[in-house]
Amino acid sequence: MKKLVLLLISFQFIGLCALRADEGMWLLPLLEKMNIDRMTSMGLKLSAEDIYNINHSSLKDAVVIFGGYCTAELVSADGLLLTNHHCGFEAIQNHSTVEHDYLKNGFWASTRDDELPNTGLFVSFLVRMEDVTLRVLANLPDTLKGESRNAKIHEISRKIEEEATEGNHYTAIVKSFFNGNNFYLLVYEQYKDVRLVGAPPSAIGKFGYDTDNWVWPRHTGDFSIFRVYTGPDGKPADYSPQNIPLKSKHYFPVSLKGYEKNDFAMVIGYPGNTVRYITSYEVNELMEVIHPNRITIRGLRQEILLKDMQADEKVNIQYASKYSRSSNYWKFSLGQLQGIKRLKIYEKKRQLENTFSQWVNNDEQRKEKYDDALELIHHAIIERRPYQHAIQYTTECLFTASEIISFASRAVKLYNSMLEEHPSQKIIDSLANELKLQGDEFYSEYNPATDAKVTPAMLQLYLNNVPAAYQPDFINIIRTKYKGNTERYAEDMFKNSVFASYDRFIAFIRHPSRKILEKDKAFVAAWTTRIKLNELIQERSLINADYEKGQRLYMAGLMEMQQEKIFYPDANATMRLSYGTVQDYYPRDAVHYDYFTTLKGIIEKEDAENWEFVVPDKLKELYNNKDFGEYGFNDTMPVCFITDNDITGGNSGSPVLDSAGNLIGIAFDGNWEAMSGDIIYEPHLQRCICVDIRYVLFIIDKFAGARHLIDEMKIIR
Repeated sequence: MKKLVLLLISFQFIGLCALRADEGMWLLPLLEKMNIDRMTSMGLKLSAEDIYNINHSSLKDAVVIFGGYCTAELVSADGLLLTNHHCGFEAIQNHSTVEHDYLKNGFWASTRDDELPNTGLFVSFLVRMEDVTLRVLANLPDTLKGESRNAKIHEISRKIEEEATEGNHYTAIVKSFFNGNNFYLLVYEQYKDVRLVGAPPSAIGKFGYDTDNWVWPRHTGDFSIFRVYTGPDGKPADYSPQNIPLKSKHYFPVSLKGYEKNDFAMVIGYPGNTVRYITSYEVNELMEVIHPNRITIRGLRQEILLKDMQADEKVNIQYASKYSRSSNYWKFSLGQLQGIKRLKIYEKKRQLENTFSQWVNNDEQRKEKYDDALELIHHAIIERRPYQHAIQYTTECLFTASEIISFASRAVKLYNSMLEEHPSQKIIDSLANELKLQGDEFYSEYNPATDAKVTPAMLQLYLNNVPAAYQPDFINIIRTKYKGNTERYAEDMFKNSVFASYDRFIAFIRHPSRKILEKDKAFVAAWTTRIKLNELIQERSLINADYEKGQRLYMAGLMEMQQEKIFYPDANATMRLSYGTVQDYYPRDAVHYDYFTTLKGIIEKEDAENWEFVVPDKLKELYNNKDFGEYGFNDTMPVCFITDNDITGGNSGSPVLDSAGNLIGIAFDGNWEAMSGDIIYEPHLQRCICVDIRYVLFIIDKFAGARHLIDEMKIIR
C-alpha cells in the first residue's frame, strides 16, 4: 500500500502538463519538470534555474518570509526590502506616539542611522527545499494512526531537521504536503535585525480601509520599506548599532516600463493556507460554524473598538493594529461565505465526491483502499462540530477579545512554579521578570477602559452561544453568584484585578503571590479557561485521528482517479510561485472592471467626512499639477493593477514580476467576487490585486522626498 501511494504521488507530481497550469501555487524545485514549458509559452524569458537554484544566485534569494506572516522582497544590494503597509503596520504602530504619529503622518528615514529597529521582527530566506517523503514514510509503520502516527512523524522529522542544521546557523522544518502523503524539508537562514526605513501615511497605505478591503477597483498605496542588517561578519545577528546592511545575494531590478493586458506576470511568495481538496463536509462546516462565529464575535468587538479609537487619538494608535488584524479576516469570512453560496461550491464538491465513490465502487482493490475515506471525514466532521464551535468561541471571546483575561493567562507559568512542593525562588524571580517584560509591551498598547467595555460584551456572547458543558468553571460563578450579569462581573474584575492596570501589575510583580492569583478574577478566568480549552482540544484531536486518515486516503484516491490532472499541494506557508497574466474581468452581467487604476480614482473617492477616504493635501497638489515625474504616463499616474495569479493570505507583500524577473508591483489582496479562492480556483473571477511599483516610487520620490531610497535601487527604464 505504502509503495503504491509513493509511486502514485511521484507519478502525479512529475506528470506531463496536460491541463492549463495557470491555476496553482507551485513548488519552485519542480518548475523544470512541471511548469517551465507552459511559462515560456506565455512569455517568460528566464529558465527554471534562474528562478530556483541552491548553488547560485536566483530569484528565490530575493524573497523572504516577513515576520512569519507576510512576504517581502529585496530591491537593493544593501538589504532594502519592500512589503505591504499592512504587513509593516504593527512595526509602524509600535514606533508611533501622539507626538510622532507615523501611522497618520508616515515615516521616512533620511539616513541609515535614522532607520528604526523592531524587537521580534525577523525575515527568513529559503536556503533549500528537499523531498524527504521516502525517508519519512519508510520509517512510519502502516499500523500507526492518530496521535501515535503524528508523534512518529514528529520524531522522524526532528531527526531530519537536526541533521540539516548540524554545524551551521540555519533553521529547518519538515512539512506535510498533500494531506500527509508527501513531506519536504525546508532549510532557512533567519535575520533578526530588521529596521523600518519608510512608510506612507495610512491615508495612502490603507486608503479605503475596511470599505475597500478585498475589493476591486482599488486605490491603495499598500507598501512599506525595511532594511535587513547583519553582524559585521555578514552573518545573522541580534540588533546592534555596529551591525551593517545585508549584502544581498540577489535583488530585483525595478521596472518603470509598466504592463499591458495579457502581459506575463508571476508572483513568488509564502501563501499561508488553502484547502482546495476539502470535501463538501468541511465546506458545510465553514458555512455553518467557522464563518458565522467569526463574523458575530469580531463584528461585535470591532464595533466597540472603533468607537473608542475614533474618540481618542492615543487609543487609535494603541488599537490600530489589533483592529486591522481582526477586521481583515472578519470581512474575509463575510466574502467567502457569500462566495461559497454564489458559486455553489458545496454542490461542486458533492458532485466530485459522487464521482469518486462510483470510481471506488467499480473496483474491489480500490474499495479495499479507499472505501471508508469519505465516511471517515463525514463522521469526524459531525462528531467534532460542538468542539469546533466551543473552541472557536473560547479562543476568540476569551483569549483574544478580552485582553485582561488573555494577558492574565501568561501568569500561568509563574503560578505553576509557586505550586511546587519546594518552590525555587530563583525560578520564581526569573519567571516574574519574564512576565514583567511581556507586561511592558502589553500595557503600552492597552487601554483598560476599552477592554472594560469589550470584556462583558464577549462574556455575554459566550454565555448565550456556548453550551454549559463546554464552558470553563469561572462561567459558573457568573451564572450563579452574579445571576448571569456579565457587566457586574466585569466591573468587579477590573476594579480588583492586578492585571487591570500597569501600576497594579508592577506592584504584583515586585511581590508575586500565589494567594493573590487564586483570588484574582482575571487569573481565575484565564486559568479555568485554559484547563477547559485543553480538554476541548484533546477531545477534538481524538476525533481528528479519523479525519486525518480520511483526508489522506481521499487525497491519494483523487490523484489515482484523476491521473490526467496535474496536482499541486495546498498552500502551507512554504515558498510558491504562481504565474498568469495581467487581466481585466467581468464580475457580473454587464459589469466590466479594467485591469488598472489611477490617481484620478483616489481624487474621485475623496470624502473629507469619511476617515477611510481622506486624501493628503500633498497628494492632491501633485495630482492637480500632474507632477508625476518619470513614474506617470500619458498624463496619468497608475496606482494599482490586477492579474490572474493564484494567491492567498501570506502572499501579502509578494513581488509581482515581469517576464524578465523585474519588479512591476507588490501583491496585497484578492478580490471580493473570488473570496472562495482558498477552496476552489475560479479563473474567470479570481484576481490578484497589486500596487503598481511606479506608484510606490512616485510616493517615495515626489510625495515623501526620499529620493535617496530610489537611488540605491536598479531602475529599468
